[in-house]
Amino acid sequence: MNKLISAIIALAIVGLMALGYTSTMHHRAHSNGEEAAIDPKEVIFDHLGDAYGWEVPFDHSSRIPLPIIVKGANGWHVFSSARVTNGGTCEGFYMAKEGDYKGRVVEMVNGAEVRPLDFSITKNVAGIFISAVIVLCMMLSLKRWYKNQGFKAPRGFKGMLEVTVNYVYNDTIRPILGKDAPRYAPYLLTAFFLILTMNLMGLMVVFPGGANITGNLAVTMVMALCTFAITTFTGNREYWKEIFWPDVPLALKFPIPMMPLIEILGMFTKPIALMIRLFANMLGGHMVVIVLVLLIFIFSTMFGLAMGAVTSLFSVLFALFMLALDTLVSFIQAYVFTILSTIFISMAHPVHHHAEAKE
Repeated sequence: MNKLISAIIALAIVGLMALGYTSTMHHRAHSNGEEAAIDPKEVIFDHLGDAYGWEVPFDHSSRIPLPIIVKGANGWHVFSSARVTNGGTCEGFYMAKEGDYKGRVVEMVNGAEVRPLDFSITKNVAGIFISAVIVLCMMLSLKRWYKNQGFKAPRGFKGMLEVTVNYVYNDTIRPILGKDAPRYAPYLLTAFFLILTMNLMGLMVVFPGGANITGNLAVTMVMALCTFAITTFTGNREYWKEIFWPDVPLALKFPIPMMPLIEILGMFTKPIALMIRLFANMLGGHMVVIVLVLLIFIFSTMFGLAMGAVTSLFSVLFALFMLALDTLVSFIQAYVFTILSTIFISMAHPVHHHAEAKE
């Protein structure tokens, strides 16, 4: 019975996600009660991009305001994003309606639009903070359970957390890193749960979800740079020896350092692979769902409401399927990022693992 209830709740959540996407497209297609041509490119980038406010489902004429923090020609300024939306101006700043800075806060300096130094709490930034707080609350709740209940196995959501932590640590991190596992597990487990939470939050339509965090290249780049920094600054002597003087025939490394150059290049291709893999998979999933919903309004405009009604049935069903698939992909991508980071870190300690293998 509990499994049936859980399945119904999960299906209802996925259905609300698809309904939220459809509601957004409907608002764009019928702005101010009039038929309006849909620009698919604009709609897609509007959903996948960052913003200074948080959309309210089923009421897209209003947004939840976020703080704007900018440094312009006259110093620092802090104000609510509600003051510059819908064509408003605040302290000389406003939203650019066209050009390279479209949708960004700008100011007029000497007759030209100029971008100020922008430290605003945008939707993606707020989404990262919210995801971090959620992960922190989950882990602290599990910690309190063990503090109060000892080694008694938790149930429900805490039990699922325990199983996930044990699987990632005991079946992934520990077999690869060996005795070094406790040293790097805090970072690797944090990366796993943070990425997973950001992925799942991005699939939600209602606040506090809806921010396309891991579909933002800057976010995945920072995550990849964290792994790169740990790998680079904790690598032992053997690791650097294999990079600058690898165990290959002398002709491949002197006088032309062909293999050292390849090894150095490999140092940078690893974090790039981490960055692109997570970004592309999550961005692609969001884009497919949006395109499927857009087909309803595109076919309605081209062939009439009857064709739009028929298309809506198939589009919503496929959108539901893609959202369910994206939920699975959210787990997979978090796990892939973690296991690849673990492998890259282990490669920075070759002597340790070689010695361990001989034992």
